Amino acid sequence: MNDDARPETRCPVPHGDRRRTAPPGERGTPRVEVLDGVWHVRSLPMVRQVLREAEGTVQAGFSAETARQGLTGDHPPVLYADGPEHRRQRTATARFFTPAAVSRRYRDLMEERADELVERIRRDGGAELSAITLRYSVEVAAQVVGLTNSDIDGMSRRLERFFSGPGTGAAGAPRRRLPGRVGSVVGSLRPVWAMTAFQFKDVRPAVRARRRRPQEDVVSHLLSEGYTDREILVECLTYAAAGMATTREFIAVAAWHLLEDDGLREEYLAAEEPVRHGILHEILRLEPVVGHLYRRTTRELVLADGDERHEVPAGALLDLYVRQANTDEQAFGEDARQLCPERSRPRGIRPEAMSFGDGAHRCPGGFLAIQETDVFLQRLLRLPLEFAHPPRVSWVELIAAYEVRDVVLRVGADQGWRTPSPASTAR
Repeated sequence: MNDDARPETRCPVPHGDRRRTAPPGERGTPRVEVLDGVWHVRSLPMVRQVLREAEGTVQAGFSAETARQGLTGDHPPVLYADGPEHRRQRTATARFFTPAAVSRRYRDLMEERADELVERIRRDGGAELSAITLRYSVEVAAQVVGLTNSDIDGMSRRLERFFSGPGTGAAGAPRRRLPGRVGSVVGSLRPVWAMTAFQFKDVRPAVRARRRRPQEDVVSHLLSEGYTDREILVECLTYAAAGMATTREFIAVAAWHLLEDDGLREEYLAAEEPVRHGILHEILRLEPVVGHLYRRTTRELVLADGDERHEVPAGALLDLYVRQANTDEQAFGEDARQLCPERSRPRGIRPEAMSFGDGAHRCPGGFLAIQETDVFLQRLLRLPLEFAHPPRVSWVELIAAYEVRDVVLRVGADQGWRTPSPASTAR
């Protein structure tokens, strides 16, 4: 990066490629290439530049271009909006996601639920972690969004059915599906059925309650802005994907890293919160839950990376490789795929790099996700845990997002808690 020379290596012990979720067939070069009219961008500076081009690009990921054709009403979903309307929406809801608001309003809930769930794991002698983290992340996000008038376990099941789309299994093997036309029909109906169930059993009760008595949450805000029930449903699904589905995956993969590295786990458990968050950010840099972001240019765009220049025409689709940008050796050094919490990085690059996006569509819940993960893992990792077998990684093809499943943990012979040090319990 121009800003500066390549950072020096800060890994005291080389570990090689530490990623647990690298997809099969992944490649990091060339840094930019055009295939069938699509611009594939893997360079960190160029990915960051595109994400910050609020006036020269529009959202093209998450099926945005197809979804826009079917949208009606006065309030485009925040995920698909761009320009002044998007900025207005983001400004209006930013108050729910500030570090101060998250710590003040949701930390006690996180701690209470984490205590309950980890005690259940201890009592039962183990658990399948991805099921536990789904329950936990749904309950925390539900408080922020305002989906608190229905059964949490039921909502967790409905959202899992909705978000469990087609993908591939470990090592690229296809997921098991029903055969032929039957499988096709069932696969197409499942998300529709799950969305309808979510609407009637979770969203409507929340809306009715907040029409009577508004609260300090997203649903109440949307009602004050005149959103229709259907528009509120779409926003709730957006926040569910961002705040529930992705956080669930990250907690599982962070636990995977920390359980397999005794030294890193001990460092994490003994550290104060800023250091713990730094470790989690470095894991997230290596393991971004969403691997691809997409933008379409609205005018000609010149991408720059040092002396390298690329002229992108108006109307071009850009496929931004988050995983490759996060491990760009020209930006992070030759140890870019190693887990180094103390690593140097280019000026202006956050410790998690592009894992929360950047620019106008950067994920507003980044601090919430990291604090939520930290609160849970601080408790979980004090148990003497071991894997029953290696977790299974599968892929959601649309955005190259991973799913970590079969994370079966067993509590070892020592059933007691590790005594926390004063630093490890500090906020």
